[in-house]
Amino acid sequence: MICKTSDNLDLYYEVHGNLESTETLVFLNGLTQSTLSWYFVQQHFKDLYKIILLDFIFQGQSDKNCEYRNFDEHAVDVKAVLDKENIVKPIIIGLSYGSLVAQHYAVLYPESISKLVLVATFAHRTPYFEAIGLSWSRALEAGGYNLMLDVMLPNVLSESYFNNPLIPIDMMKESRKGMNENTEAIMKLMRATQERKDYRKELQNVKIPTLIIHGEKDLLIPAHMAGEVHKNIKNSQFILIKKAGHTLNLEAVPEVCQHIKKFLD
Repeated sequence: MICKTSDNLDLYYEVHGNLESTETLVFLNGLTQSTLSWYFVQQHFKDLYKIILLDFIFQGQSDKNCEYRNFDEHAVDVKAVLDKENIVKPIIIGLSYGSLVAQHYAVLYPESISKLVLVATFAHRTPYFEAIGLSWSRALEAGGYNLMLDVMLPNVLSESYFNNPLIPIDMMKESRKGMNENTEAIMKLMRATQERKDYRKELQNVKIPTLIIHGEKDLLIPAHMAGEVHKNIKNSQFILIKKAGHTLNLEAVPEVCQHIKKFLD
């Protein structure tokens, strides 16, 4: 389905799960992910909850040929989808890039969200994080998304995943070919992160129940960065998943979903 944004762009979204449910889960993608990235996770929730999946502008099947978007603007786009579907006070679950959009949504629309789940999240950048981001940008400029993916995967998947992958690495690379050919669109997504100010102070305004889930072996975002999010959201819980990396909608899926279910109950 398509939702028109406030600037008349096409934002792609899907509705799944129990369409009669009064509770809705909204899943927000990582940087170069799409709605497909939540396939394994949504299986754990589809019987009890209505589920909204969407591609941010510059992702998947949404518009890409437009101006740069910051995280407040992404959050406004999410609100447009929820308003179109007449969804009130959803539970928002965001991973990495999507967790930043979820943070901004919770700050912008405190009365329009019931609970918040932040997976592989952060609120400030470090020199180490920026060095990794620079390597991704250089790889994207030099060899497009395929080279960027080669550089990216060891940062976002743990050694345990490489040893025992849910989706084999070669198959994952093959399946992503053609999905992110628009390098300018990826650059615009990355620019939003590069230009985002330290958001820790703003997070102190989040009063809703919040669950933070992080991988112990996350190389991109070390656990102490997620700990800063936990410290600044007063009503939050922090779960560290042993041996798991950054992409937690592929790694430790049953464990991650178990923690989310317990939090929602």
